[in-house]
Amino acid sequence: MQGHFSTFHATMCPMADERDLAEGEHSVLILHPHWKTLLWPSVILAVVAAAAAVALVMIPAGTFAIPTRIVVGVLALAAATIWFVVPFLRWQTTTYQLTTRRLRLRRGILSRSGRDFPLIRISDVSFSHGLIDRLLGCGQLVVESAGEHGQLVLNEIPQVEQVQATLFQLVEDEHARLAREEPGT
Repeated sequence: MQGHFSTFHATMCPMADERDLAEGEHSVLILHPHWKTLLWPSVILAVVAAAAAVALVMIPAGTFAIPTRIVVGVLALAAATIWFVVPFLRWQTTTYQLTTRRLRLRRGILSRSGRDFPLIRISDVSFSHGLIDRLLGCGQLVVESAGEHGQLVLNEIPQVEQVQATLFQLVEDEHARLAREEPGT
């Protein structure tokens, strides 16, 4: 079933591309954690912006008005950076990539880390999601693998049912490909 899958990008992902793949390996799915991971940081950003606006309006005119406004602005910017920009960058730089040969995980803002799971070592793929996750279209993906890593749990996976089905099919295809390549069969 080579070529059965077309590349599906759940979100734009400049951190993972075809150049990092082995010969004959193709990207099938690239995604980030679900957007719901940015929900609370977005709420906090709105609260910080509203609080800063109210504080700026409430500062009385006078000698200390300009320095006080600068302090409020700097504090609001620092809070927005800590509670929104950092989580946004963490979301943007976390990628899950399914290829025809492996599951690749990449994360990190300033320093990067990655983990690769060969499809041939994956023994089971399952998912779960509660009511809210079902409404939002995300869930938890559990990948069982032979070897020292055992179980990999990935939270906030968008379209988790589709990802689980795609990963399961890729594992089956990889087993079939390797069985065809074995000498004497």
